[in-house]
Amino acid sequence: MSEVFEGYERQYCELSANLSRKCNSTSLLPDGVEKNAKVNEIKSGLDDCDVLIRKMDLEARSLQPNVKAMLLAKLREYKSDLNKLKREFKRITSGDVNQASRVELLEAGMADVHSTTEPVLFDWLCIVSGVPLLSGLLKVSADQRERMTMSVERLNQSGDRIKESRRTMLETEELGVSILEDLHQQRQTLLHAHNKLHGVDDAIDKSKKVLTSMLRRMTRNKWIVGSVIAALVVAIIFIILFKISHH
Repeated sequence: MSEVFEGYERQYCELSANLSRKCNSTSLLPDGVEKNAKVNEIKSGLDDCDVLIRKMDLEARSLQPNVKAMLLAKLREYKSDLNKLKREFKRITSGDVNQASRVELLEAGMADVHSTTEPVLFDWLCIVSGVPLLSGLLKVSADQRERMTMSVERLNQSGDRIKESRRTMLETEELGVSILEDLHQQRQTLLHAHNKLHGVDDAIDKSKKVLTSMLRRMTRNKWIVGSVIAALVVAIIFIILFKISHH
């Protein structure tokens, strides 16, 4: 197993256990500065967990197929665990979101009250004089509806931007994983070619040794043939001289 993956795995397990304890303790805290600080810590920890998950995924995909399958199976469990932590974090912060919405609506209502000071005075005079205030109420209600509609539109636009950013991030991550897989395949191809070249070098060395041995044998045979020819020539000369001396 990869030591790099094990290092990321150890960091993730420690961080995940710590975040789980923080979620349990934060859910019991009342709304306030302390809870907000804990929520920010948990959010930062979840971001770190996402980074570690991506690092483990990239490292696992760069390994051999048999090790890769085992690590990816383990990684799916960690992703499921991280999703549970995110759901727990969302449950804890849902109360804060509702509170923020109520505060925003209250501020909008206060702004409407300040912007309609003169009509309210007019409506008070209408009460004194017995004239109905329906026109003033309709105006305030319409302004509040308009503000709420604008707030909802802004929230929808922000949600769309977040979804688009997340989609872009996932596409970038998939592209990085694909590039790593291609690099891994190219590395395997280069290693295979290197092994073949090493085998060719061994074959060339063996052929060189065989040729050297054959050359030595040919040289030795040439010396032997030359010696035999020289001996024959000497024998022929000796026979001719012997015949001449006897005549």
